[in-house]
Amino acid sequence: MPSGYRVLIISTRLAGTDGVSLETAKWVKVLASLGYECFYFTGESDFPGEQIYLLPEAHFEHPDIVNLNHDLFDDFQRLEITSSEVTRLTAHIKSHLHKFIKEISPDILIAENVLSIPMNIPLGLALTEVIVETNIPTIGHHHDFYWERTRYVISSAEDYLRAAFPPTLRQIRHVVINSYAQNQMAMRTGLNSTLIPNVIDFELPISEIDEYSKDLKEDLGISPHEKILLQPTRIVPRKRIELSIELTRRIDRNGVVLISHRSGDEGPGYEDYLRDFAQLLGVKVIFAGNRFDYYRGLTNDGKKIYSLQDAYLQSDLVTYPSRVEGFGNAFLETVYYKRPIVMSKYEIFKTDIQPKGFQVIGFGDFIDNDCVSSTREILEDQNQADIMAETNFSIGKRYYSFDTLIRSLEPLLNECLSN
Repeated sequence: MPSGYRVLIISTRLAGTDGVSLETAKWVKVLASLGYECFYFTGESDFPGEQIYLLPEAHFEHPDIVNLNHDLFDDFQRLEITSSEVTRLTAHIKSHLHKFIKEISPDILIAENVLSIPMNIPLGLALTEVIVETNIPTIGHHHDFYWERTRYVISSAEDYLRAAFPPTLRQIRHVVINSYAQNQMAMRTGLNSTLIPNVIDFELPISEIDEYSKDLKEDLGISPHEKILLQPTRIVPRKRIELSIELTRRIDRNGVVLISHRSGDEGPGYEDYLRDFAQLLGVKVIFAGNRFDYYRGLTNDGKKIYSLQDAYLQSDLVTYPSRVEGFGNAFLETVYYKRPIVMSKYEIFKTDIQPKGFQVIGFGDFIDNDCVSSTREILEDQNQADIMAETNFSIGKRYYSFDTLIRSLEPLLNECLSN
């Protein structure tokens, strides 16, 4: 086992319940078990410890970055001042990266999605230049790419995208989370990659509802007789949460849709639509993103913040109607917490996950009658729900445990260190 090796993880954000932050936390846990010491460079963090370099401009929500993106992704021509701002911010971020690297002397860099999706172009450009200038071996952990998102179709940033999203550098080993991304990256860039799927710690015992969480339903205004249909995703259009609301209306079983995450980085319009849609259908929807986080805590006004685990343990069913997913953290969490799931069979699920044998209530482009009747059955037959849950847990433990991550990541780390 290595001893004393240092890893610097770079991300625009390491906080909250988004997929990149959650998956990074799992990698950190595995890296620590292998003897590595982790440091972080990011725009926001709720990770424990003091080995964190916070730079506001590294965050995709920094005003300067937001202003850049308005021009970079609204048409095919950018303003001269935008190019100047990209240059200025890139130099600013790069100077801070160099400063932290000189301070901690990392042996390996891990870029968490900052070299794949252009939410912060100056950060990606700065990191690319730093990798060349320091020659530090790097693992690019790519969760999703710009060509997978419609909001990046119209762009005046082609030169930046080709330079750094992802960069073609000999110092970088690329990691993707699904086979489609692997094929697309090879076709578009000529780069080889290692496929490492998202994982979860199946060896960690599942807790029970305790004193802290026993009043969760009452606290959130959910009656004892109401069924919780948990929607454990951010509120963005590709999650198709309106289908969860429609399903809840059609099963007609005192269902409540509980949304445990906040709106995403695409504005408040979709949440407004969901509120109107739920009111139109007469479905009770609880937007509780401010009441759930990775860890328990308190809001500014003293209300309980529950963990995602608390949400899963209190739910009767999980809904996951996404149009597209890079992999599916919510799916793995559902499997781990042994809950039945109703979900769309998105492309990566069909190609990479379903062949393993998982049991789900699935649908395609819309909620069909079979999906509605199967959902009613699973809510009314606890034995059937338990069989589905236990079967899925067994399969998940076999294919998506921390052992899977260790077997794939350890050779990459050793390759980096051997250079």
